[in-house]
Amino acid sequence: MFAKSFTFLLLALPFLVSAAPAELEARATIDTSSHCGQWDTVTAGQYELLLDQWGISGASGSQCANLISLSGSTISWKTTWQWSGGSGVKTFSNIQLNQGLNKQLSAIKSIPTTWQWSQSSSGTITADVAYDLFTANSAGGANVNEIMVWLANFNAGPISSQYGSDGKPVPVASNIALAGHTWNLYSGSNGANAVFSFLPTSGTITSFSGDLNVFFTYLTQHEGVSTSQFLVTAQAGTEPTSGSATLTTTAYSLAIN
Repeated sequence: MFAKSFTFLLLALPFLVSAAPAELEARATIDTSSHCGQWDTVTAGQYELLLDQWGISGASGSQCANLISLSGSTISWKTTWQWSGGSGVKTFSNIQLNQGLNKQLSAIKSIPTTWQWSQSSSGTITADVAYDLFTANSAGGANVNEIMVWLANFNAGPISSQYGSDGKPVPVASNIALAGHTWNLYSGSNGANAVFSFLPTSGTITSFSGDLNVFFTYLTQHEGVSTSQFLVTAQAGTEPTSGSATLTTTAYSLAIN
């Protein structure tokens, strides 16, 4: 009996050994420690975690972030922040895709993505949770258009060139059906480039799955964005202005085809 069991183990050993690299690749070893520096970055496969605390001058508070896991093309991460004072948005802690960029919009077939997240907060907060993509006139060139797809709006507001008598931004187009949801589109300028922001007409989208390329198609067909533009940046994260919260992404993926 022992001899038969031992023989079976020897025969099975090559298969067990060959399976190990694939399992190790699926569960990639990454830096999961907490990072709190203003410009800290952490690379994991095709992604990069950016603290990007660009607007904290004059503000009080802090923000930290860490990766949780990377399995294939799906990454999870978390950021905790507490901000007060200062002026406007404090940070854009995000996951950036570093693969497949610098393609002309006319050459992009699809931008499939999934994003599952949750947020816990204390008191009133002002923040958004959004994709943030930039286009330029050339590969690696200066930003010309910023395209935001908001999944949540916590007392914040998009950049807009038009405001109503109530002080609220006025959309340039309403009730646009894209990627399984309905959006209002706002447009304006941040002083450096044009900004297009798609916001859900109602509620918060904590589980999103779709093709971001449909938003570019809408802009090229209806808002004069040229298909000759190059997609140079693709990020997703949160822009806090004030309050205290923890955003946890349990599953995120993005690809440019």
